[in-house]
Amino acid sequence: MTKYIFVTGGVLSSLGKGVTAASVGTLLKHSGKNVGMLKIDPYINVDPGTMSPLEHGEVFVTKDGAETDLDIGNYERFLDTSFLKSSNFTTGQVYSSVIERERAGGYLGQTIQVVPHIVGEIVSRIKKAGDGHEILVVELGGTVGDIEGLPFMEAIRQMKHDDDVAGTFFIHVTLIPFIKAAGELKSKPTQHSVQELRRIGITPQMIIARSENALPKAFKKKLAMSCDVSQDSVIEALDASTIYDIPVTFLRQNILKPISKELDLGDLNPDMEEWDTLVKKIVQPKNKTVVGFVGKYLELKEAYKSLTESLIHCGAHLDTRIEINWVDSEEIEERGAQALLGDCDSVLVAGGFGNRGIEGKIKAIEYARVNKVPYLGICLGMQLTLVEYARNVLGLEGANSIEFDENTPHPMVYLIDNFMDQSGNFQLRTHQSPMGGTLRLGEYECNTKEGSILREAYNGEKTIYERHRHRYEANPTYREQLEKAGMIVTGESNGLIETVEIEGHPWFLGVQFHPEFTSRLQTPNPSILAFVKASLNAD
Repeated sequence: MTKYIFVTGGVLSSLGKGVTAASVGTLLKHSGKNVGMLKIDPYINVDPGTMSPLEHGEVFVTKDGAETDLDIGNYERFLDTSFLKSSNFTTGQVYSSVIERERAGGYLGQTIQVVPHIVGEIVSRIKKAGDGHEILVVELGGTVGDIEGLPFMEAIRQMKHDDDVAGTFFIHVTLIPFIKAAGELKSKPTQHSVQELRRIGITPQMIIARSENALPKAFKKKLAMSCDVSQDSVIEALDASTIYDIPVTFLRQNILKPISKELDLGDLNPDMEEWDTLVKKIVQPKNKTVVGFVGKYLELKEAYKSLTESLIHCGAHLDTRIEINWVDSEEIEERGAQALLGDCDSVLVAGGFGNRGIEGKIKAIEYARVNKVPYLGICLGMQLTLVEYARNVLGLEGANSIEFDENTPHPMVYLIDNFMDQSGNFQLRTHQSPMGGTLRLGEYECNTKEGSILREAYNGEKTIYERHRHRYEANPTYREQLEKAGMIVTGESNGLIETVEIEGHPWFLGVQFHPEFTSRLQTPNPSILAFVKASLNAD
């Protein structure tokens, strides 16, 4: 049977529950345990797929095509494991399932209530996520006391007494503020947060104390006493220079000792030597390169979380600090690419949806192509390379994607009415299709061309597997014209154009997939790693 570690948060959000959960999972995995991860989101959206990146941050896509919370990305990056759609669910999904079952007569006419029906569905989903794992680490979104989180709290409270559960351990992440005027650390917010948990029926067995200042021994003792946990179960979580240092700092404080004791896990001695070496290269690298990161959601950097993290992974393996020069594509439209990208060693054009800032991205691509600057275009960044090349090399005036101009005379990027999904089934996509169900999502195979930058990046692999999240596809009608003019298709998936390169350019790659979704600290994505190498070697 599975043992469960529940991570809750108190006082306020953004304390690092996700990194805490990922760090605990990483230490257990490096101790030889079979660890699963689960993020529960209390919002009523069915998934974050149609939420604005500025509202919620990045949408992370799993191998099996689920649009999930960005914390699943943290789990994959830390544990070097691919998780599936069962590793994330929302209030919306829970209520949808219960209502559908009720409509189908599944409850035999019962009155449907939060307890037991909604809570029962939550427990069922948690157990499903735990199937096949020795330990499941569960992160509950939101903070203790949130009205929408109460059914989830009730579910994990009930699991303490469940005969099908081998053991439970509750970790509470909370804030220890420092009041500058008084010159004191304050424990009262944590005490009140723990009291609220107890009122619900949950007694935390470990406190992760988020603080900007180190906690004195006497303060930790007071905190342990007031929160009814042992002293070795008060773990300090100070601000770190990189999130990847957190598992190591937790390990120094023997975080696994009380967990192992409560869950009867035996001696846990995680091998973190390789991890520690990579962290040191992130903190004190020997080399430096500057990447011009052209995007349109720069008000919230979390919108590009996986991509920025993937650059950190590559930097760790190349002993290089990757300095990101954030460039708003709308600003390029006003000031020109040279002014904003002239000091960069390379150019990266990220994905996105919608018309805003598109012409600026096209100017950035033209700058990288003409000036022989190493270039990586991801998803929309790849599609716009076709538009830029069509306009400025093929001379096709008005060339565009039909996403931005339905009446373009040269639709370089278009919407395929029928496409084959992951399961091998054909789906229909039109402009009127619901946004939440018409994307090409999840992992697809891509066949690489011999002698290409792409195949070289993947160490000669003929077939690679990467994840997708997009509606529109490159139009094969223009392939012959493009290839005659020097833009070569170097990757294909079931007849769809996946990647393009430019002959004679030192390093230029556009990819329809999202390589950042498969990048991890210990195994960076090959195409992004090759891009950073090119950036590092740029004149």
